[in-house]
Amino acid sequence: MQSRRAYPSDVSDEEWALVAPYLTLLPETAAQREHNLREVFNGLRYVVRYGVAWRAMPHDLPPWHAVYDQAQRWLRAGCFETLVHDLRAVLRLASGRTEEPSAVVLDSRTLRSTPESGARAAWDGHKRTRGSKLHAAVDTLGQVLALHVTPANADDRAAVARLADAVQEATGDSVNLAYVDQGYTGERAAKAAADHGIAMEVVKLPEAKRGFVLLPRRWVVERAFAWMARFRRLARDYERLPATLAGLHLVAFSVLLLRRAADFAAVRNSL
Repeated sequence: MQSRRAYPSDVSDEEWALVAPYLTLLPETAAQREHNLREVFNGLRYVVRYGVAWRAMPHDLPPWHAVYDQAQRWLRAGCFETLVHDLRAVLRLASGRTEEPSAVVLDSRTLRSTPESGARAAWDGHKRTRGSKLHAAVDTLGQVLALHVTPANADDRAAVARLADAVQEATGDSVNLAYVDQGYTGERAAKAAADHGIAMEVVKLPEAKRGFVLLPRRWVVERAFAWMARFRRLARDYERLPATLAGLHLVAFSVLLLRRAADFAAVRNSL
């Protein structure tokens, strides 16, 4: 057990029991295991949740360079991608859904650039900001299936093929329908999705729109982006590599899904 005072971002005992098998890349006797693995994970969660620079991590957590190096190992090994995939399947079954979805929702969010994002930053004329664009596919519960990072001036239609391919790989080709907004209209996007066995349905705004309108199906991806907005490291593009930016979004999703899975397990055990 840790001797320091806990931070709100720390992983709970129930959550750690679920996540530890995914993060244990080396045995405890390995020379590289200098620091407690749970505390290293707590350090990563702290950075993602509160948005501090690596060098600004609290001194009662493992050294920032140890947390950074281990985080890169986890990201390169696909640990969080596998964790999110498995947790998504468990939570879908717990909610009475099939293990893999048949429908997804596609959308993108633009993150403002910082000096660290460098040459990747570009101008998004629609959002009127300079930065990077995160393209995402989520199931109808808002749980992430695929992520892809591009410069902010990239067309949403151009990302359809890559997202569709990643979605089918993650779900075993179970998806046959994708809900999208009007930014995905056109034959090119429809063909890119159809090539992967997915039909696209454009959810349009009402013609007499006044003020905010909650669109059917489409709101779940907007809610997922709102969940991400609570993680300050994801408020802007602070990463040098696009893979790191996508990976930290998976870390954030894993935090959310771990909490839900732990709560479900606690309720089930109490029955």
